[in-house]
Amino acid sequence: MKTIISELSLNDRTGWESLYHEYAKFYQVPMDQEILNTVWSWIFDEDNKFYALLAKDDSGKFLGLMHYRAMPSPLRGKLVGFLDDLYIRPEARGHGVVDALYKALNDSASSKGWPFVRWITADNNYRGRSVYDKLSDKTQWVTYQMPIE
Repeated sequence: MKTIISELSLNDRTGWESLYHEYAKFYQVPMDQEILNTVWSWIFDEDNKFYALLAKDDSGKFLGLMHYRAMPSPLRGKLVGFLDDLYIRPEARGHGVVDALYKALNDSASSKGWPFVRWITADNNYRGRSVYDKLSDKTQWVTYQMPIE
């Protein structure tokens, strides 16, 4: 299977929505049209430093997606990258799709002058974590989330 990585285009809406629904289901997060419309608008808003990459096979079948953005790092006084979402369809896993997406992410981050890209994942995402352990350095940071009343 040949993997082709590209930035998301306006013609990719249906395939992107399908992938994003699968991703939300994997993390057991409800997904609706309002959320999809919001995220879609972020990707194509030139004032918003939010980006999307798609993986397709050579027949045009959607294999995976990656959403990432610029994030201020005050201690560094510069922008760094933050990877929000990564999803590969189960049948495409183990075929180099994730490697191709990370290569494209690296190229994009380098062109933007980001010194690194950071992300979080679920503790029990063992398959994903085995890939991340090969591609990146695990940080010392523990993530907390404060609900807002």
